[in-house]
Amino acid sequence: MRVVIAGGHGQIALRLEGLLAARGDEAVALIRNPAQADDVRAAGGSPVVVDLEQVGAAELAVHLRGADAVVFAAGAGPGSGPARKDTVDRGAAVLLAEAAQVAGVDRYLLVSSVGVGRAASPGTGDGFGVYLEAKAAAEQDLIGRPLKWTIVRPGALTNDPGTGRVHLSTQAAYGSVTRDDVAAVLLELLDHPRTAGLTAELIGGSTPVRDAVGALLL
Repeated sequence: MRVVIAGGHGQIALRLEGLLAARGDEAVALIRNPAQADDVRAAGGSPVVVDLEQVGAAELAVHLRGADAVVFAAGAGPGSGPARKDTVDRGAAVLLAEAAQVAGVDRYLLVSSVGVGRAASPGTGDGFGVYLEAKAAAEQDLIGRPLKWTIVRPGALTNDPGTGRVHLSTQAAYGSVTRDDVAAVLLELLDHPRTAGLTAELIGGSTPVRDAVGALLL
């Protein structure tokens, strides 16, 4: 399997690249900064330098041709302003979908966020609200495309060691989940194309990852 990952130097992306490489699959990491290439290689991925805020869909499609799937795991980051949340969390996700269609790649996994589509919680800062709006717009664009998409909305992300056990459902309570476990769920979703068309929220839980993904198909 050849998987192209946007945001290839992100913490979830690096973990996913390692999982793919460990079983002999090819992980292609789209990165903006050439200085990140060594980290990608160390994780097991193949770096491709491309700026998702500057490139066009036709140019990006060149790097997607022959892929079995694309994964959007990019993000502007918590220190970014509203403009970059729009150009990355929304705009780059839309661009990847456009490029995937040009390249003939129909499988698309979008890493979104718990909270999309819900009323803002008390105390939610404007920055996080803008982030959720950008993610919601990216989801809506993807849903309208003729792609085999799956949307994953993780809860608060932690760097604790993965447990291999999660709660994955159409609507989950607010909670946290390890980045290790998010990567493991993405890997399992890549192996289950019948999850296309589903949106699932993800937090830590007690169900093994494989069983949690399998339950989405019931």
